Amino acid sequence: MGGKSRRKYLLAAIGPGMLVAATGVGAGDLATASIVGSKLGVAVLWAVVVGAFLKFVLTEGLARWQLVTGETLIEGAVKRFGRTASYLFLAYLLVWSVAVGRALVSACGVTAHALFPVFEDATTGKVVFGVAHSLLGVALVWIGGYRLFERVMSVCIVLMFVTVVITAALLRPDVGAVLQGLAWPSIPQLDVGGVAWTVALLGGVGGTVTVLCYGYWIREEGRESVQDISLCRLDLGVGYAATALFGIAMIIVGSTIEVEGGGAGLLVTLSARLGESLGPVGRYVFLIGAWGAVASSLLGVWQSVPYLFADLWRLLTAGSPEHVPDVDTRRLPYRCYLVALGLVSIAGLFASFVQVQMVYALLGALFIPVLALALLILNGRREWIGSRHLNRPLTSVILVATLVLFLVFGYLQIR
Repeated sequence: MGGKSRRKYLLAAIGPGMLVAATGVGAGDLATASIVGSKLGVAVLWAVVVGAFLKFVLTEGLARWQLVTGETLIEGAVKRFGRTASYLFLAYLLVWSVAVGRALVSACGVTAHALFPVFEDATTGKVVFGVAHSLLGVALVWIGGYRLFERVMSVCIVLMFVTVVITAALLRPDVGAVLQGLAWPSIPQLDVGGVAWTVALLGGVGGTVTVLCYGYWIREEGRESVQDISLCRLDLGVGYAATALFGIAMIIVGSTIEVEGGGAGLLVTLSARLGESLGPVGRYVFLIGAWGAVASSLLGVWQSVPYLFADLWRLLTAGSPEHVPDVDTRRLPYRCYLVALGLVSIAGLFASFVQVQMVYALLGALFIPVLALALLILNGRREWIGSRHLNRPLTSVILVATLVLFLVFGYLQIR
Protein backbone atom coordinates (compact mmCIF):
# COMPACT_ATOMS: atom_id res chain seq x y z
CA MET A 1 0.00 0.00 0.00
CA GLY A 2 1.49 3.33 -1.10
CA GLY A 3 1.86 6.35 1.16
CA LYS A 4 -1.16 8.15 -0.32
CA SER A 5 -3.35 5.05 -0.12
CA ARG A 6 -2.22 4.39 3.45
CA ARG A 7 -3.14 7.94 4.51
CA LYS A 8 -6.51 7.64 2.79
CA TYR A 9 -7.20 4.35 4.57
CA LEU A 10 -6.21 5.83 7.94
CA LEU A 11 -8.49 8.84 7.47
CA ALA A 12 -11.38 6.53 6.55
CA ALA A 13 -10.64 4.34 9.57
CA ILE A 14 -10.75 7.17 12.13
CA GLY A 15 -13.31 9.32 10.28
CA PRO A 16 -16.55 8.44 12.14
CA GLY A 17 -14.86 8.80 15.53
CA MET A 18 -13.59 12.27 14.65
CA LEU A 19 -17.08 13.19 13.40
CA VAL A 20 -18.51 12.23 16.80
CA ALA A 21 -15.80 14.29 18.50
CA ALA A 22 -16.42 17.39 16.39
CA THR A 23 -20.22 17.16 16.49
CA GLY A 24 -20.27 16.66 20.26
CA VAL A 25 -18.28 19.83 21.02
CA GLY A 26 -20.52 22.89 20.83
CA ALA A 27 -20.42 26.43 22.19
CA GLY A 28 -21.88 25.29 25.52
CA ASP A 29 -19.14 22.71 26.02
CA LEU A 30 -16.44 25.23 25.15
CA ALA A 31 -17.96 27.71 27.57
CA THR A 32 -18.23 25.14 30.36
CA ALA A 33 -14.59 24.08 29.98
CA SER A 34 -13.32 27.66 29.95
CA ILE A 35 -15.46 28.64 32.97
CA VAL A 36 -14.28 25.59 34.92
CA GLY A 37 -10.68 26.49 34.02
CA SER A 38 -11.24 30.04 35.25
CA LYS A 39 -12.87 28.93 38.52
CA LEU A 40 -10.94 25.77 39.39
CA GLY A 41 -7.76 25.95 37.31
CA VAL A 42 -5.95 22.97 35.80
CA ALA A 43 -6.42 20.80 38.91
CA VAL A 44 -9.58 19.26 37.32
CA LEU A 45 -8.02 18.26 34.01
CA TRP A 46 -8.49 14.64 35.06
CA ALA A 47 -12.28 15.15 34.79
CA VAL A 48 -11.97 15.81 31.04
CA VAL A 49 -10.15 12.50 30.53
CA VAL A 50 -12.68 10.60 32.66
CA GLY A 51 -15.63 12.22 30.87
CA ALA A 52 -14.21 11.35 27.44
CA PHE A 53 -13.56 7.77 28.57
CA LEU A 54 -17.15 7.34 29.79
CA LYS A 55 -18.51 8.55 26.44
CA PHE A 56 -16.10 6.13 24.72
CA VAL A 57 -17.61 3.23 26.68
CA LEU A 58 -21.15 4.30 25.77
CA THR A 59 -20.41 4.73 22.06
CA GLU A 60 -18.44 1.47 21.89
CA GLY A 61 -21.43 -0.30 23.42
CA LEU A 62 -23.89 0.96 20.83
CA ALA A 63 -21.45 0.17 17.99
CA ARG A 64 -20.95 -3.35 19.37
CA TRP A 65 -24.70 -3.90 19.56
CA GLN A 66 -25.19 -2.74 15.96
CA LEU A 67 -22.33 -4.76 14.49
CA VAL A 68 -23.38 -7.96 16.28
CA THR A 69 -27.15 -7.76 15.73
CA GLY A 70 -27.33 -5.73 12.51
CA GLU A 71 -29.77 -3.35 14.25
CA THR A 72 -29.31 0.26 15.20
CA LEU A 73 -29.67 0.94 18.91
CA ILE A 74 -33.01 2.66 18.27
CA GLU A 75 -34.23 -0.37 16.34
CA GLY A 76 -33.07 -2.72 19.09
CA ALA A 77 -34.76 -0.65 21.80
CA VAL A 78 -38.08 -0.48 19.91
CA LYS A 79 -38.12 -4.22 19.21
CA ARG A 80 -37.24 -5.20 22.80
CA PHE A 81 -38.94 -2.44 24.81
CA GLY A 82 -41.97 -1.75 22.61
CA ARG A 83 -43.17 1.17 20.52
CA THR A 84 -43.65 3.30 23.61
CA ALA A 85 -39.87 3.71 23.61
CA SER A 86 -40.00 5.14 20.08
CA TYR A 87 -42.73 7.65 20.93
CA LEU A 88 -40.88 8.83 24.01
CA PHE A 89 -37.63 9.24 22.11
CA LEU A 90 -39.42 11.00 19.24
CA ALA A 91 -40.82 13.57 21.69
CA TYR A 92 -37.35 14.06 23.14
CA LEU A 93 -35.78 14.37 19.69
CA LEU A 94 -38.20 17.05 18.55
CA VAL A 95 -37.59 19.24 21.61
CA TRP A 96 -33.83 18.58 21.48
CA SER A 97 -33.68 19.55 17.80
CA VAL A 98 -35.47 22.87 18.35
CA ALA A 99 -33.36 23.88 21.35
CA VAL A 100 -29.98 22.73 20.04
CA GLY A 101 -30.62 23.95 16.50
CA ARG A 102 -31.42 27.44 17.71
CA ALA A 103 -28.37 27.48 19.98
CA LEU A 104 -26.04 26.33 17.20
CA VAL A 105 -27.33 28.85 14.65
CA SER A 106 -26.96 31.63 17.21
CA ALA A 107 -23.45 30.49 18.17
CA CYS A 108 -22.33 30.37 14.54
CA GLY A 109 -23.77 33.85 13.95
CA VAL A 110 -22.08 35.37 16.98
CA THR A 111 -18.70 33.78 16.28
CA ALA A 112 -18.74 34.63 12.56
CA HIS A 113 -19.64 38.26 13.34
CA ALA A 114 -16.69 38.46 15.74
CA LEU A 115 -14.42 37.22 12.95
CA PHE A 116 -15.96 39.43 10.25
CA PRO A 117 -17.56 42.50 11.91
CA VAL A 118 -19.07 43.86 8.71
CA PHE A 119 -22.31 44.93 10.44
CA GLU A 120 -22.44 47.82 12.88
CA ASP A 121 -25.10 46.11 14.98
CA ALA A 122 -23.99 42.82 16.58
CA THR A 123 -27.55 41.46 16.62
CA THR A 124 -27.89 42.00 12.88
CA GLY A 125 -24.55 40.27 12.33
CA LYS A 126 -25.64 37.31 14.45
CA VAL A 127 -28.89 36.91 12.52
CA VAL A 128 -27.39 37.28 9.03
CA PHE A 129 -24.44 34.97 9.67
CA GLY A 130 -26.62 32.52 11.59
CA VAL A 131 -29.14 32.26 8.75
CA ALA A 132 -26.29 31.81 6.25
CA HIS A 133 -24.73 29.00 8.28
CA SER A 134 -28.03 27.16 8.66
CA LEU A 135 -28.96 27.36 4.96
CA LEU A 136 -25.46 26.47 3.84
CA GLY A 137 -25.49 23.45 6.15
CA VAL A 138 -28.80 22.26 4.69
CA ALA A 139 -27.50 22.74 1.13
CA LEU A 140 -24.22 20.88 1.77
CA VAL A 141 -26.01 17.88 3.30
CA TRP A 142 -28.78 17.84 0.67
CA ILE A 143 -26.48 18.12 -2.36
CA GLY A 144 -23.30 16.40 -1.28
CA GLY A 145 -24.50 13.66 1.04
CA TYR A 146 -22.17 11.93 3.47
CA ARG A 147 -18.94 12.23 1.43
CA LEU A 148 -19.06 16.00 0.98
CA PHE A 149 -20.11 16.37 4.62
CA GLU A 150 -17.09 14.29 5.67
CA ARG A 151 -14.67 16.43 3.63
CA VAL A 152 -16.04 19.75 4.89
CA MET A 153 -15.99 18.45 8.46
CA SER A 154 -12.34 17.45 8.11
CA VAL A 155 -11.45 21.10 7.40
CA CYS A 156 -13.49 22.32 10.40
CA ILE A 157 -11.91 19.67 12.62
CA VAL A 158 -8.38 20.77 11.72
CA LEU A 159 -9.25 24.42 12.39
CA MET A 160 -11.00 23.51 15.61
CA PHE A 161 -8.35 21.34 17.22
CA VAL A 162 -5.13 22.84 15.92
CA THR A 163 -5.94 26.49 16.60
CA VAL A 164 -7.29 25.98 20.14
CA VAL A 165 -4.38 23.72 21.11
CA ILE A 166 -1.92 26.27 19.67
CA THR A 167 -3.64 29.01 21.70
CA ALA A 168 -3.24 26.97 24.89
CA ALA A 169 0.43 26.33 24.10
CA LEU A 170 1.08 30.04 23.40
CA LEU A 171 -0.18 30.86 26.90
CA ARG A 172 2.74 28.84 28.31
CA PRO A 173 0.93 26.96 31.08
CA ASP A 174 2.75 25.48 34.06
CA VAL A 175 3.62 22.01 32.72
CA GLY A 176 4.04 20.57 36.21
CA ALA A 177 0.58 21.78 37.27
CA VAL A 178 -0.95 20.42 34.06
CA LEU A 179 0.60 16.98 34.59
CA GLN A 180 -0.52 16.94 38.22
CA GLY A 181 -4.06 17.92 37.19
CA LEU A 182 -4.13 15.00 34.77
CA ALA A 183 -2.60 12.41 37.09
CA TRP A 184 -4.05 13.30 40.51
CA PRO A 185 -7.86 13.61 40.85
CA SER A 186 -8.82 16.54 43.05
CA ILE A 187 -11.61 19.12 43.28
CA PRO A 188 -10.64 22.60 44.52
CA GLN A 189 -13.08 24.99 46.19
CA LEU A 190 -15.43 22.32 47.51
CA ASP A 191 -17.37 24.94 49.48
CA VAL A 192 -18.13 27.24 46.52
CA GLY A 193 -19.46 24.94 43.84
CA GLY A 194 -16.32 23.01 42.94
CA VAL A 195 -18.18 19.68 42.87
CA ALA A 196 -21.02 21.03 40.71
CA TRP A 197 -18.60 22.55 38.17
CA THR A 198 -16.52 19.35 38.04
CA VAL A 199 -19.60 17.20 37.47
CA ALA A 200 -20.75 19.65 34.77
CA LEU A 201 -17.35 19.26 33.11
CA LEU A 202 -17.66 15.47 33.21
CA GLY A 203 -21.13 15.65 31.70
CA GLY A 204 -20.26 18.16 29.00
CA VAL A 205 -17.45 16.17 27.37
CA GLY A 206 -18.35 14.44 24.10
CA GLY A 207 -21.97 15.38 23.46
CA THR A 208 -25.23 13.61 24.33
CA VAL A 209 -27.74 12.47 21.71
CA THR A 210 -25.16 12.87 18.94
CA VAL A 211 -23.35 9.73 20.14
CA LEU A 212 -26.25 7.74 18.61
CA CYS A 213 -25.27 9.07 15.18
CA TYR A 214 -22.05 7.05 15.23
CA GLY A 215 -23.98 3.94 14.24
CA TYR A 216 -25.21 5.55 11.03
CA TRP A 217 -21.78 6.93 10.13
CA ILE A 218 -20.11 3.52 10.42
CA ARG A 219 -22.79 2.15 8.07
CA GLU A 220 -21.83 4.86 5.58
CA GLU A 221 -18.25 3.56 5.85
CA GLY A 222 -19.41 -0.02 5.15
CA ARG A 223 -18.82 -1.42 8.65
CA GLU A 224 -21.47 -4.10 9.11
CA SER A 225 -19.87 -7.16 10.75
CA VAL A 226 -18.37 -8.17 14.09
CA GLN A 227 -14.92 -8.07 12.48
CA ASP A 228 -15.27 -4.27 12.47
CA ILE A 229 -15.61 -3.98 16.26
CA SER A 230 -11.86 -3.61 16.81
CA LEU A 231 -11.68 -0.93 14.10
CA CYS A 232 -14.50 0.97 15.79
CA ARG A 233 -12.68 0.81 19.12
CA LEU A 234 -9.57 2.28 17.50
CA ASP A 235 -11.65 4.88 15.71
CA LEU A 236 -13.48 5.92 18.88
CA GLY A 237 -10.26 5.91 20.89
CA VAL A 238 -8.74 8.46 18.52
CA GLY A 239 -11.92 10.55 18.44
CA TYR A 240 -12.39 10.76 22.19
CA ALA A 241 -8.66 11.30 22.76
CA ALA A 242 -8.98 14.32 20.49
CA THR A 243 -12.06 15.43 22.46
CA ALA A 244 -10.11 15.16 25.71
CA LEU A 245 -7.17 17.11 24.25
CA PHE A 246 -9.52 19.85 23.09
CA GLY A 247 -11.18 20.04 26.52
CA ILE A 248 -7.79 20.19 28.23
CA ALA A 249 -6.74 23.06 25.96
CA MET A 250 -9.94 24.97 26.75
CA ILE A 251 -9.41 24.57 30.51
CA ILE A 252 -5.84 25.82 30.14
CA VAL A 253 -7.10 28.83 28.18
CA GLY A 254 -9.77 29.54 30.79
CA SER A 255 -7.34 29.17 33.67
CA THR A 256 -5.25 32.11 32.46
CA ILE A 257 -7.99 34.76 32.68
CA GLU A 258 -11.25 35.53 34.47
CA VAL A 259 -14.22 34.19 32.53
CA GLU A 260 -17.84 35.31 32.86
CA GLY A 261 -21.01 34.70 30.83
CA GLY A 262 -21.97 31.72 28.75
CA GLY A 263 -22.30 30.27 25.25
CA ALA A 264 -20.88 31.90 22.14
CA GLY A 265 -20.93 35.37 23.73
CA LEU A 266 -18.47 34.11 26.32
CA LEU A 267 -16.18 32.80 23.57
CA VAL A 268 -16.09 36.23 21.93
CA THR A 269 -15.32 37.89 25.28
CA LEU A 270 -12.67 35.27 25.91
CA SER A 271 -11.06 35.96 22.54
CA ALA A 272 -10.91 39.69 23.33
CA ARG A 273 -9.13 39.02 26.62
CA LEU A 274 -6.75 36.63 24.91
CA GLY A 275 -5.96 39.48 22.54
CA GLU A 276 -4.65 41.43 25.50
CA SER A 277 -2.22 38.59 26.31
CA LEU A 278 -1.34 37.28 22.85
CA GLY A 279 -2.09 40.23 20.60
CA PRO A 280 -4.50 40.44 17.63
CA VAL A 281 -3.06 37.29 16.00
CA GLY A 282 -3.72 35.23 19.14
CA ARG A 283 -7.28 36.57 19.29
CA TYR A 284 -8.02 35.59 15.72
CA VAL A 285 -6.35 32.20 16.06
CA PHE A 286 -8.64 31.39 18.98
CA LEU A 287 -11.73 32.77 17.20
CA ILE A 288 -11.00 30.59 14.15
CA GLY A 289 -10.82 27.55 16.41
CA ALA A 290 -14.06 28.51 18.18
CA TRP A 291 -15.77 29.03 14.82
CA GLY A 292 -14.50 25.62 13.64
CA ALA A 293 -16.00 24.04 16.78
CA VAL A 294 -19.47 25.57 16.49
CA ALA A 295 -19.64 25.28 12.68
CA SER A 296 -18.62 21.59 12.75
CA SER A 297 -21.16 20.95 15.49
CA LEU A 298 -23.92 22.60 13.43
CA LEU A 299 -23.01 20.70 10.28
CA GLY A 300 -22.71 17.44 12.22
CA VAL A 301 -26.15 17.88 13.77
CA TRP A 302 -27.73 18.89 10.44
CA GLN A 303 -26.33 15.75 8.77
CA SER A 304 -26.80 13.20 11.54
CA VAL A 305 -29.94 14.01 13.50
CA PRO A 306 -32.26 13.45 10.50
CA TYR A 307 -30.94 9.85 10.55
CA LEU A 308 -32.52 9.43 13.98
CA PHE A 309 -35.89 10.77 12.84
CA ALA A 310 -35.83 8.68 9.66
CA ASP A 311 -34.98 5.59 11.70
CA LEU A 312 -37.90 6.23 14.05
CA TRP A 313 -40.19 6.92 11.10
CA ARG A 314 -39.35 3.64 9.36
CA LEU A 315 -39.92 1.69 12.57
CA LEU A 316 -43.27 3.37 13.28
CA THR A 317 -44.57 2.98 9.72
CA ALA A 318 -43.23 -0.50 8.93
CA GLY A 319 -45.84 -3.26 8.65
CA SER A 320 -43.66 -5.65 10.64
CA PRO A 321 -40.94 -4.56 13.09
CA GLU A 322 -38.90 -7.57 12.00
CA HIS A 323 -38.52 -6.39 8.40
CA VAL A 324 -37.73 -2.71 7.96
CA PRO A 325 -35.54 -1.14 5.25
CA ASP A 326 -32.32 0.72 6.05
CA VAL A 327 -32.38 4.49 6.44
CA ASP A 328 -32.12 6.19 3.04
CA THR A 329 -30.86 9.79 3.11
CA ARG A 330 -32.45 10.44 -0.29
CA ARG A 331 -35.99 9.73 0.91
CA LEU A 332 -38.52 12.19 2.30
CA PRO A 333 -38.30 11.42 6.06
CA TYR A 334 -34.59 12.27 6.17
CA ARG A 335 -34.75 15.27 3.84
CA CYS A 336 -37.91 16.77 5.32
CA TYR A 337 -36.40 16.67 8.80
CA LEU A 338 -33.17 18.21 7.47
CA VAL A 339 -35.05 21.16 5.96
CA ALA A 340 -37.32 21.54 9.00
CA LEU A 341 -34.29 21.53 11.31
CA GLY A 342 -32.62 24.31 9.32
CA LEU A 343 -35.74 26.50 9.05
CA VAL A 344 -37.01 26.06 12.62
CA SER A 345 -33.54 26.87 13.93
CA ILE A 346 -33.54 30.09 11.90
CA ALA A 347 -36.99 31.00 13.26
CA GLY A 348 -35.58 30.53 16.74
CA LEU A 349 -33.33 33.54 16.19
CA PHE A 350 -36.42 35.76 16.19
CA ALA A 351 -38.44 34.13 18.97
CA SER A 352 -38.21 33.34 22.66
CA PHE A 353 -37.73 29.66 23.37
CA VAL A 354 -37.52 29.83 27.16
CA GLN A 355 -40.04 27.04 27.78
CA VAL A 356 -38.46 24.84 25.11
CA GLN A 357 -35.06 25.35 26.71
CA MET A 358 -36.47 24.36 30.11
CA VAL A 359 -38.03 21.16 28.77
CA TYR A 360 -34.83 20.37 26.86
CA ALA A 361 -32.77 20.80 30.03
CA LEU A 362 -35.04 18.38 31.88
CA LEU A 363 -35.03 15.76 29.11
CA GLY A 364 -31.37 16.22 28.26
CA ALA A 365 -30.37 15.58 31.85
CA LEU A 366 -31.93 12.12 31.58
CA PHE A 367 -30.55 11.04 28.19
CA ILE A 368 -27.13 9.67 29.14
CA PRO A 369 -28.46 7.70 32.15
CA VAL A 370 -31.17 6.19 29.94
CA LEU A 371 -28.57 5.31 27.30
CA ALA A 372 -26.32 3.68 29.92
CA LEU A 373 -29.28 1.68 31.26
CA ALA A 374 -30.29 0.57 27.76
CA LEU A 375 -26.75 -0.65 27.03
CA LEU A 376 -26.63 -2.50 30.36
CA ILE A 377 -29.81 -4.36 29.38
CA LEU A 378 -29.33 -4.87 25.63
CA ASN A 379 -25.65 -5.86 25.78
CA GLY A 380 -26.20 -7.84 28.96
CA ARG A 381 -28.57 -10.46 27.53
CA ARG A 382 -26.84 -13.53 26.08
CA GLU A 383 -29.86 -14.44 23.94
CA TRP A 384 -29.78 -11.03 22.29
CA ILE A 385 -26.09 -10.41 21.66
CA GLY A 386 -24.41 -13.79 22.20
CA SER A 387 -21.89 -14.92 24.79
CA ARG A 388 -18.81 -13.59 23.02
CA HIS A 389 -19.93 -9.95 22.88
CA LEU A 390 -21.66 -9.57 26.24
CA ASN A 391 -20.69 -6.65 28.44
CA ARG A 392 -17.61 -7.59 30.41
CA PRO A 393 -17.83 -7.15 34.20
CA LEU A 394 -15.62 -4.03 34.08
CA THR A 395 -17.77 -2.55 31.30
CA SER A 396 -20.91 -3.14 33.37
CA VAL A 397 -19.31 -1.46 36.37
CA ILE A 398 -18.37 1.56 34.23
CA LEU A 399 -21.90 1.76 32.80
CA VAL A 400 -23.40 1.66 36.30
CA ALA A 401 -20.95 4.38 37.40
CA THR A 402 -21.95 6.43 34.34
CA LEU A 403 -25.61 5.95 35.19
CA VAL A 404 -25.09 7.19 38.76
CA LEU A 405 -22.75 10.03 37.79
CA PHE A 406 -25.04 11.43 35.13
CA LEU A 407 -28.09 11.15 37.35
CA VAL A 408 -26.20 13.39 39.76
CA PHE A 409 -25.26 15.68 36.86
CA GLY A 410 -28.91 15.74 35.77
CA TYR A 411 -30.07 16.62 39.28
CA LEU A 412 -27.58 19.48 39.48
CA GLN A 413 -28.54 20.72 36.01
CA ILE A 414 -32.27 20.63 36.76
CA ARG A 415 -31.77 22.29 40.15
